[in-house]
Amino acid sequence: MTGAGIYPIRLYGDPVLRGRARPIEDFAAPVQVPGFAPQSLREVARTMLETMYEARGAGLAGPQVGLPLQLFVAVQYDDDTEEGKPLRARALREFVMLNPMVEALSDRVDTAFGEGCLSIPGIKRTDVPRHSEVRVTYTDLGGERWSVEADAFLARIFQHETDHLHGLYYLDRLPGYVTEEYVEYLAELKGRARVYLNTLEGLG
Repeated sequence: MTGAGIYPIRLYGDPVLRGRARPIEDFAAPVQVPGFAPQSLREVARTMLETMYEARGAGLAGPQVGLPLQLFVAVQYDDDTEEGKPLRARALREFVMLNPMVEALSDRVDTAFGEGCLSIPGIKRTDVPRHSEVRVTYTDLGGERWSVEADAFLARIFQHETDHLHGLYYLDRLPGYVTEEYVEYLAELKGRARVYLNTLEGLG
């Protein structure tokens, strides 16, 4: 077992990414990311945020680090920050959401923003349909229940990360022929996912 620095991000083809994450019921109980020592939820969330920034992402869900719990972290960036600043310096707000539920606030669906995924690095699509406005109801690390409304790209982030908690990739929101365009690359990612799982078995 190792201490937490950043977590390896699970890749397309890893079975944990197709499972449904479990609700978190005991917010004080330690949890264990595979390959790492048990930590508090707060410590896991902090390391997930560090992992997200290191990977230059805008969100990261529990299953993406091998933790099948209803948890994701996300960030709202300031797009007007001058070039060259560290990514974290562009953060306006950080979010840690446990047991989130997403509700559409508008019937309008848009494809106005590019969308990628840290578990499918190197692919970005501009045709993924998402609700333009949503409300997310979630529990924070202190066990309090909150709601936040979002639109534009932040609404897309929340929907993307919640999909991960239900075993969905953003490619699942597109016609099947889109996935076929990437079949060779996705097969490569599956191979890399298997290699990492074999490494984890060796650690056990």
